[in-house]
Order: sequence, then structure tokens, then C-alpha cells
Amino acid sequence: MSYDLMVFDKERAPDTREDFLAWYHEQTKWSEPHDYQIAAHTTPALQKWYADIIEHFPNMNTVDEELLDEDEDNELESRLAEYSIGYHSIYVCFAWSVADEANRIMKMLAQKHDVGFFDVSSTNGEIIR
Repeated sequence: MSYDLMVFDKERAPDTREDFLAWYHEQTKWSEPHDYQIAAHTTPALQKWYADIIEHFPNMNTVDEELLDEDEDNELESRLAEYSIGYHSIYVCFAWSVADEANRIMKMLAQKHDVGFFDVSSTNGEIIR
């Protein structure tokens, strides 16, 4: 099980919690006709957010294998994240060992790039516009 967070295009996501959660469930059906590993399909703000977040939490599907081989203390491996990039959202799965840091950095970068934030894994499902 992973610690999951999502950022989203605030202009496309509904305002009410109930409508937002319905929209979120549609997003996570992964039914858009594109590869969910390619950032070029998402909005410019989310692309910029993605470029910043992978500096902190590299994409496990694109990280250089040689870097992993050199990672003797597993520092890099513990920071790898899995990204699913949609037209209007990016869903991210982290290791629980980095949950607090991932939450803090994702919120900070969401604010920097003016995108929304959803704490998928929390019991209250915090949504920040």
C-alpha cells in the first residue's frame, strides 16, 4: 500500500466536496486515451509542478537504472514515486516512509504553481484549491 496524493487543475475540478470526489473517481478510472507516463498531455501549470516535484521524488518509471545501482544506502530508492499524469490531474504514489515530506513538498509546489492539492490517503481527504 502506498501514500497517495493528487494535484489538479483548479479550473477543471468542481468546487463542492461531493462533486469533487465524483470528479476524482472519474479521473482515477484512467480512461483518457493517452499514456499516463507522459507529462506533455497535462496542463502547463501541472507540467511545471511535475518538473519541480521529480527533483525531490524521481519518477520510478523514468529514473536511470545506473543511478539506482549506485544507490548503496537506498536513499534514492526510498524517494521514488509513481506518477499517473492525466489531462487535468497528476496522481502520485509514495512510500509511507516519506509521507510527511511528500505531503509538505507537494503542498508547497501546488501553491507555487497555482494548482489544487488532494490528500487521497488521509482520513479527511483534505482538498486545497
